[in-house]
Amino acid sequence: MITILNDDFSQLNNFLHEKSFSKIFILVDENTHEYCLPVLLGNMETNLNFEILEIEAGEEMKNIQTANQLWEILTEMQADRKALVINLGGGVITDMGGFVASTYKRGVQFINIPTTLLSMCDASIGGKTGIDLMHYKNMVGTFAFPEQIFIYPKFLETLPFKELRSGFAEMLKHGLIADKAHWESLIQVHKLDVEAVVPHIQTSMDIKQEVVEKDFHERNIRKTLNFGHTIGHSIESLCLSQGNPILHGEAVAMGMICEAHLAYLEDLITQQEADGIIENIQRYYPYLDISDFTDESITALLLNDKKNTDSKINFSLVSGIGSCTYDHQCSQENILKSLDFYRKLNNA
Repeated sequence: MITILNDDFSQLNNFLHEKSFSKIFILVDENTHEYCLPVLLGNMETNLNFEILEIEAGEEMKNIQTANQLWEILTEMQADRKALVINLGGGVITDMGGFVASTYKRGVQFINIPTTLLSMCDASIGGKTGIDLMHYKNMVGTFAFPEQIFIYPKFLETLPFKELRSGFAEMLKHGLIADKAHWESLIQVHKLDVEAVVPHIQTSMDIKQEVVEKDFHERNIRKTLNFGHTIGHSIESLCLSQGNPILHGEAVAMGMICEAHLAYLEDLITQQEADGIIENIQRYYPYLDISDFTDESITALLLNDKKNTDSKINFSLVSGIGSCTYDHQCSQENILKSLDFYRKLNNA
């Protein structure tokens, strides 16, 4: 299901030749249109007609209005159920494109060709699609596997540093929740660049894939992939609501710091373990100022988290380096203490 592409893209071309698609639609944003689409078209061999669908870049485009526009375009271009949607982009494109494809005419086939580190290691894998509702992250979506995921690591060379760093947060998370050796390898990366991260991509992909295969619909162990995301998504949503969006990985890094401290407060890990996690994350990620956000505004979003049941906030928290609990309900006092702990890091 996940294929690392050779420079000749032969695996992708074999896939296109073996299937009976009626037409191809390639979804891009303005960045992947400029930097990645020429590479794809220069190597893609097909006799099928194809159309390029372009949206503006950014999380703020991942909404029902954009989805509706894409549904209308597919309709106007007479896309049928044998059409193929190729999602060429980062997490926004794979989330959005997967959602549009999985709902149009009750589902057309799609593949993901992720172009960012975050989408290669995390967002494009696992069959979750979705859009944001108001400023709530991924509140509407489907579980729908892509037909294939094709990884072309050289696309990482087109990324700004901040995008590379954003994806690295999900790799760190994979190590923390499931693979101590992976975490220890990643924190040996002293200069965060493409050359340093590429050797670790396969391991991160394998961790995500293995968890998903055990629990596709997120009934149990898949929830561990949300470590750092409960608080992180809340901060990401608040920034989005202010018209000041931040990268997903920046929010997840901040969330992992808070939730590592929360795991210590809940007696799941020692203070030494929590400090080690936090100090290593801080090596890669600058402090994220949350002084504009009150405890009440953050808590209101936590209460709307998708993992919650019976109006109780469910956290996924590390229980050691390489292991993670889920459906952990923390005391309100400890949640607020973890936020206060993070705020004080700015003065440390």
